[in-house]
Amino acid sequence: MENTEYEIDLKEIFHMLQKKWVLITGITVSALIISTIVSFFILTPIYEASTTMIVNYKQNQESVMTYNDLQTSQKLVATYTEIIKSERILDEVINKLNLELSSKELINKITVSQVGQTEILKLTVKDEDPELATLIANTISKVFQEDIGQMMEVDNVSTVDIAKVPEDPTSPNKMMNIAIAGVLGLVISVGLVFVLEFLDRTYKTPTDVERHLGLPLIGAIPDMLLEQGK
Repeated sequence: MENTEYEIDLKEIFHMLQKKWVLITGITVSALIISTIVSFFILTPIYEASTTMIVNYKQNQESVMTYNDLQTSQKLVATYTEIIKSERILDEVINKLNLELSSKELINKITVSQVGQTEILKLTVKDEDPELATLIANTISKVFQEDIGQMMEVDNVSTVDIAKVPEDPTSPNKMMNIAIAGVLGLVISVGLVFVLEFLDRTYKTPTDVERHLGLPLIGAIPDMLLEQGK
């Protein structure tokens, strides 16, 4: 009976990988080349422009802000986050800039978040055009500050930093993509080698016969004789 359960030591693994080095190298290099082409020539660069605003609950500058006032300001930040993403604000921005976008398409380009536990709102806009991303971010900030006064009869939002035109794209991360592709290519190629080795039931050396069948080797036919018999 064939004994299919046997241990493979490190030397055998190394020898197995060494025999298939062309396959491993080929798959790994192919993954690197494909990733490079996709990252540099196919994927569209995306730029991010960000502006920050601060929410102040206290309107009287001479008064001292208490802890409760700070808590109230932080709660207002959460409310204002949703208002910024409302159709009212976004539709007005679209009209001002004559954007060929719907409010739903525009909301997919923006992210509004609270900076830590502060009263600061961060508005980020992503777009293929860095100048357009900057323009949208600053316009949303301006429209929001104008409209919030009408909606809630307050004037407690002011700009901390205006958005500036980004010089470098945030995605794709080309070097990261290439590195990941190289690792994946190596892992896949090594895994494929193990699968092929597992599916290969032929015995190529006297050691294979002894290990798999558990029988002593009586003799072997040299390759030269096999070639003469053909």
